[in-house]
Amino acid sequence: MSRVHTETREGTAEPTDRPVRGFVSIVVPCLNEELVVGEFVDWCWEGLRAAGADGEVIIVDSSTDRSPEIAEAHGARVVRVPKRGLGRAYIDAIPHIKGDYVIMGDCDLTYDFRELKPFIEQLEAGAEFVMGSRFKGYIEPEAMPRLHQYFGTPFTTWILNRLYGTKFSDIHCGMRAIRIEALKKIRLQSQGWEYASEMILKAVRLKLKTAEVPVRFYKDREGRESVHKRVGWYSPWVAGWDNLKVMMLYAPEVFLIAPGVALLALGLILSLALIGGPIHIGGLGLDLHWMLLGVTLSTIGYSVLQVGVLARIGNDLHPAFRERVMRLISFNRGALTALGLAAAGVGINLVLVVDWASSNFKLSSISHPSVFGLLLVLLGFQTFAFTLLLQIFARRSGQ
Repeated sequence: MSRVHTETREGTAEPTDRPVRGFVSIVVPCLNEELVVGEFVDWCWEGLRAAGADGEVIIVDSSTDRSPEIAEAHGARVVRVPKRGLGRAYIDAIPHIKGDYVIMGDCDLTYDFRELKPFIEQLEAGAEFVMGSRFKGYIEPEAMPRLHQYFGTPFTTWILNRLYGTKFSDIHCGMRAIRIEALKKIRLQSQGWEYASEMILKAVRLKLKTAEVPVRFYKDREGRESVHKRVGWYSPWVAGWDNLKVMMLYAPEVFLIAPGVALLALGLILSLALIGGPIHIGGLGLDLHWMLLGVTLSTIGYSVLQVGVLARIGNDLHPAFRERVMRLISFNRGALTALGLAAAGVGINLVLVVDWASSNFKLSSISHPSVFGLLLVLLGFQTFAFTLLLQIFARRSGQ
């Protein structure tokens, strides 16, 4: 245990024993919170003292009121940025962070920053990303709208857990902690509220060691109006949609790759089963209409699968996946595969051409093999287009 000096908000040095090894940076955006920001900064200092941690308080400010002056008077370091959204505020703050550990949240006194110890303990124990949970902690009556508390937050948390195999209890909790190396590795891109879901998804995809701790959540102080209320009644719905959008953007395999594989497999099974003509399964007769359905499913599934692979590579969260795909699909290999599929399709359809020519250039019928040949031509074209895009991605990334 080392003995260090911590600056109090009055600016004097107070010697104290600190059991925490890492330096803690509390980083919180602020937009016109002059009513509460001073007390919030006091809470932060109290939380650091109670946890036995050395640290700093950074207010990322976009206010037009006296919030920055008040925060500085209470000992915070203020980083002034344009008003561009919560996610953007954290992105702008990263170069100013001195700490090994970063604790994030809201400066409106809804989250109790006097209780930082559980977050710091988890980080000290090796966790890289620590989520707060209001549902495992305490929610003051009227702190959350009933729609959010009993439907919105539990439902979207359930969706994320089911889709991505996580076990979070409150994905929208704004109070969370992360190691600075992990925060830089996540490379936040979201500009608004959706940064919260982006952090979680990237933490999961990057296989960061995660933990969850209970937090206390309070209702707004009298006279304070929440950001959602300031924006309007539709604000929570927009925030909810933005979070769902991020789920789709940063984990394309769930929405694209897996469904693409399923559609492609089903389409090929139908097409191959009917290549020789109609078949009967029990009392069900499968004919050309079913084969056309198979062709449709195959082409849609193949397209969805390819877009999913490109999206996963574009997100650059899975280096091993990227390397495997690039090794498997070189330009030459992709071009030759595309040429082979197209040539096979054209060869099969020579039968259709001969029939067309022998019938005074009138198409008397469409055979099942000819439909399958058209499918091969489509798959060949899709393969070549995918190969081109994949190589463009590789060149842009320097691989």
